[in-house]
Amino acid sequence: MLAIVLLLALPFCTAESASSYAGSTVVNSYPPPGATNTAVDTYFPDASQVGYAGPSPTGAEPAAIVTAVPFSKVEGVFPLSRPNSADGADTTFNVMRHWGNFAPMYSVESFGLPDASPVIPERCGLNGVHLLMRHGARYPASDEPGPSQFASEIHAATSKKALSVTGDLKFLATWTYKLATTSLTPFGRESMFSNGVAFRYRYGELLNAFTDHLPVFRTTSIDRMVDAALTFAAGFFDVRTYETDYHQEIIIQENNFNNTLAPCEACPNANSEDIGNFGDTQSSKWANAYLQDARRRLQPMIQGVNLTISLLVGMQELCALETVALGYSKFCDLFTEEEWEGYEYYAVTNDLIVNKDFWYTCGPGNPTGAAQGLGYVQELVSRLTHTPINVWNSSTNGTLDSSNITFPLDQPIYVDFTHGVGIASVVTALNFTSLAATGPLPTDHIPPHRSYISSQIAPFSSQLVAQVLSCPASEEPTHIRFLLNDAVVPLTGIHGCTEDSNGLCALPSFISGMHERIGQIDFAHDCFANYTMPNPNNIIDGRYPS
Repeated sequence: MLAIVLLLALPFCTAESASSYAGSTVVNSYPPPGATNTAVDTYFPDASQVGYAGPSPTGAEPAAIVTAVPFSKVEGVFPLSRPNSADGADTTFNVMRHWGNFAPMYSVESFGLPDASPVIPERCGLNGVHLLMRHGARYPASDEPGPSQFASEIHAATSKKALSVTGDLKFLATWTYKLATTSLTPFGRESMFSNGVAFRYRYGELLNAFTDHLPVFRTTSIDRMVDAALTFAAGFFDVRTYETDYHQEIIIQENNFNNTLAPCEACPNANSEDIGNFGDTQSSKWANAYLQDARRRLQPMIQGVNLTISLLVGMQELCALETVALGYSKFCDLFTEEEWEGYEYYAVTNDLIVNKDFWYTCGPGNPTGAAQGLGYVQELVSRLTHTPINVWNSSTNGTLDSSNITFPLDQPIYVDFTHGVGIASVVTALNFTSLAATGPLPTDHIPPHRSYISSQIAPFSSQLVAQVLSCPASEEPTHIRFLLNDAVVPLTGIHGCTEDSNGLCALPSFISGMHERIGQIDFAHDCFANYTMPNPNNIIDGRYPS
């Protein structure tokens, strides 16, 4: 396996002795210190040393995306326990689908093309596929203080002997904080592996087109990103041979390093107090609106801790993050269906309290949204046209993207791993206008039938897939279309792409429209110019208003 750059791994938590205080942090590390004994390794030879493997012929590569009707949609979250809401009489209400960017990926029904199927149209042939995928479920990131802040408040009150809890909050008397930081959870690893298997079933036949070199897949150097890429590859290829079946490119993710899979690092305005953190202001307004009833209901059940709005948001985050980490959470059924709908909307507009994501930070409502996704779109056009990039005016990496070894242009399968912000910014740069149709987003109510829903756009394991097709089937590609979490996305926001019930756009028209869109995005200005946040009501395509 080819690693292009060194991995910058994050330190893993070491074991700590558990405190008896409620809310205390309990962290374990496996394997335990001193448990590894290499002296006994000779007693456990690997399969190649043991031998006697028996015959293992392989069959033909699958291509389920061409033939599988009806299409099997992603629904299950095994082995997680499905939570209930506080008023969980409606068994059809799925709390998990209201966790925003903390939701596990599920197959979206439609983004405006209800009759379109993920399976390619019958008259078409599959020529290539481009996958941009978010990593699987993880523990809280270091810039997500909500869950740990809540634990600290409970711990402090307990240590002062001031904590008293009753009713639905009685469990807090013995509750401890058990979440690590940033790495993939067991469910996150399982999701990446199973998605690798599913991608092989859907697109494996394209491997037959590799003749003289191995595929190059890309990810960033952050620990969970590397783990996500390798686990996906183990599912897509073979758990014993995947290291020799492809090349894994690992691109440094750090400030001042260009990386289209972590574009926020190359766009200073995306991290500025006024522009990058604008979503914090908007989401705080909404949180103060939708959580007042919860505060009045839950505060009488706890003494010694003032349940502020930010702590209540932290409790909702704990529901999601404990469930994907531990399998269940008692925080989930503290909130009503309406409050979970409020949290879902909060996750669209928010910034700092949960994550730097979505409408007002990396999406259509921020003037840097399209600029952040520009680099990947330039790479996509380069791959589609088999033309090397020769203009370096975005987050593209001039060292890696100028080499046909690290940035090949002749692959039938491309797989790139990114963050939630990456998905949000790329769909903005691609100008998927159907997602922004009901924006800008108000902060005092949830608009009916809104088009921008974060759990549908960038949940854990989110997948943006570009299918390159020939219609009718032939050796030369003629059309392209996009699937976002299994739902076909209309391309009518791209100049030259006309309405089509299957979401198809003629490939020359798409490429021409993308060249036009690329020319409209001013990366230098939007990411580096000294300006204040414009009126958010004037931004719906991720660009500074002209």
